Amino acid sequence: MNWLLAAQIPLYVVGVWIFTAYMAQTFPILQGKRILLLIAHPDDEAMFFAPTLRRLSHKQLQNQILILCLSSGDADGLGHIRKDELKKSALQLGITHSDHVVVIEDEKFRDSMTVTWDAKLIGNLLARYFAPNIANASTNSAPSASIDVIITFDAGGVSGHPNHISLLHGATAFLKTLMHRHTGWECPVKLYTLTTTNLLRKYSSVIDSVITVVTCLWRTKEKGAFPTPLIAVSGPLAVRKAQKAMTTAHKSQMRWFRWGWIGVSRYMVVNDLTKMKIS
Repeated sequence: MNWLLAAQIPLYVVGVWIFTAYMAQTFPILQGKRILLLIAHPDDEAMFFAPTLRRLSHKQLQNQILILCLSSGDADGLGHIRKDELKKSALQLGITHSDHVVVIEDEKFRDSMTVTWDAKLIGNLLARYFAPNIANASTNSAPSASIDVIITFDAGGVSGHPNHISLLHGATAFLKTLMHRHTGWECPVKLYTLTTTNLLRKYSSVIDSVITVVTCLWRTKEKGAFPTPLIAVSGPLAVRKAQKAMTTAHKSQMRWFRWGWIGVSRYMVVNDLTKMKIS
């Protein structure tokens, strides 16, 4: 009898996971928005943000998604390969055209576990791309930009990687510059960050999808055009898509530990994003 019960446990887990993915569809979501996914390295989009990309790229939501990667991931001299891998992966995860993936190659944004990128430089780069007239903007009119949303890492960077964490500070610097001399106006660009969890939850795979959704049910919610929190839970087929984006597109990165990551990391299954307040 105990063996029979033990054999049924995986079925229960899968059933609860699929129900959780269905429940996540009922949470408010971004629609009709121009969205920038700001990442540090090729493969961040698949290893950390795959559920978000899969969810937000649904055609009925009518979002426009751009990926901006601030390095080619050239720490091991493979940057020229990894740029192409990123574009292949993005297309598998829902990006509609490879032109919507931009990779920056600048020594100031060097791929390194020991380098913190300058927030002001990141902010200036974002301004150049998405608010080129920021310096000449009238203080009597609302600030404007060519994007509505930035999605990136939070202060923990998921893995504590300084390049990841730098993106949050750079995005914040951009938004503060955008709002400079525009006191009283609402910022036209909203910043959402991916929640960093503890080690146990990070490697809890589908189990953490249940924890995340239940937790978010009790969190203070904000609806409207820019709701928070944003929840994306991938079902079995979507998780398999994300895994294939790593194994077939990011072939140069498939070391043993990444096989473990795509197998048990909660970030392959669930993303919860929080809208940040910029003061």
